[in-house]
Amino acid sequence: MITYNTENVPMPHIRRRDTSAWIRRVAEQHGYSVGDVAYIFCDDEKILEVNRQYLQHDYYTDIITFDYTEGQRIAGDIFISLDTVASNAEQFHTTYEQELHRVIIHGILHLCGIDDKGPGEREVMEQHENAALSLLGRFEA
Repeated sequence: MITYNTENVPMPHIRRRDTSAWIRRVAEQHGYSVGDVAYIFCDDEKILEVNRQYLQHDYYTDIITFDYTEGQRIAGDIFISLDTVASNAEQFHTTYEQELHRVIIHGILHLCGIDDKGPGEREVMEQHENAALSLLGRFEA
């Protein structure tokens, strides 16, 4: 089950049913089914708190993914800072909605085993994000 929750922010305007179907399709394309995935949309201060408490990182970020995947069934908690999504959209000259969906699927791709920290991995992640985003319109039509 995919759930959408908020902490310190209003719920973003996403079509939850369509977004969930899209997430399931992307996971399937990577050989996974979807178990329990919880999105927690929050503000910068909450994501900084989570980053400090659980990862010992003292900086803001757009997303933190806690991976509970077992076998080919993805599961996890995905924290997304809507503040950072908004500033990233501005910085990358894209819409807020486009950047939000990119970050939503970024967490799923992490749960599917795709990393973005090592040499060349960011480019691979971006390719997978773009491929996933190209499917989105089919679910939101």
